[in-house]
Amino acid sequence: MEEVMNKRQDDDTEVDEKKGKKSWKYDKEIVKLQVELAHLQAWVKKSGARIVIIFEGRDAAGKGGMIKRITERVSPRVFRVIALPAPTDREKTQMYMQRYIAHMPAAGEIVIFDRSWYNRPGVDRVMGFCSEKKARRFLELAPGFEASIVESGITLLKYFLTVGEEEQDRRFRRRIDDPLRQWKLSPMDVESYQRWWDYTVAYDEMIRATDRQHAPWWIVPSDDKKRARINCISHILKSIPYETMKFNAPDLGKRQKRPAAYVEDKSIRRFVPDVVAEQMQ
Repeated sequence: MEEVMNKRQDDDTEVDEKKGKKSWKYDKEIVKLQVELAHLQAWVKKSGARIVIIFEGRDAAGKGGMIKRITERVSPRVFRVIALPAPTDREKTQMYMQRYIAHMPAAGEIVIFDRSWYNRPGVDRVMGFCSEKKARRFLELAPGFEASIVESGITLLKYFLTVGEEEQDRRFRRRIDDPLRQWKLSPMDVESYQRWWDYTVAYDEMIRATDRQHAPWWIVPSDDKKRARINCISHILKSIPYETMKFNAPDLGKRQKRPAAYVEDKSIRRFVPDVVAEQMQ
């Protein structure tokens, strides 16, 4: 295990070594943006705004890492991440959009779709999970569906993360070698690796057919994950006219005094072993 940990490098650490002192700029910038995301959260709660953010893109383009940086310092009650599994037998009999509509935000919520209804013209189409006719019909209907979302007062942002062939190859091979990343490599990822050009054609048509003024696609080059995160989160914040809400600090008051009649409980308690102390011996 120690050998594996020594061999393993996080994407952030690897970029840090390449960029030297400049790596500190990323750390500072991501914290600044996360502070602004906290301000956005407070404004969304107070104003009752409803926001939907869609993340699509190539496999291994960094969607998970992007979403993690957005959500790691905010409340999951406000920032809800939706990553739907394959549809159940029951859901397969419903209208295609039905299970996505169920996750639309209520007042004071931001919903982030880690992949979305765009599965249909992407993976479903390439892998043969839907017919070509259904995929093309989706491309015809999607702009109208998204127009209805926007007209209802929801802010809709759509991001497509791109990654080059060589960089995707490198990331897939790292997943194979790293036990902490192997869970990320699914049979569908292998298929997407082998069918690079099938997905390229499908994604090109998807973006061309569904890029509209009311719901444009924003492309995020992601060969450099850190740059992609800074650029994308900055764009999200600039796309929403939020205001910084004044924080009313609560008065904590004073703790109550220990009751004179309190007797410390002497029953047996089970404490987790202090493995750190053992390792330091």
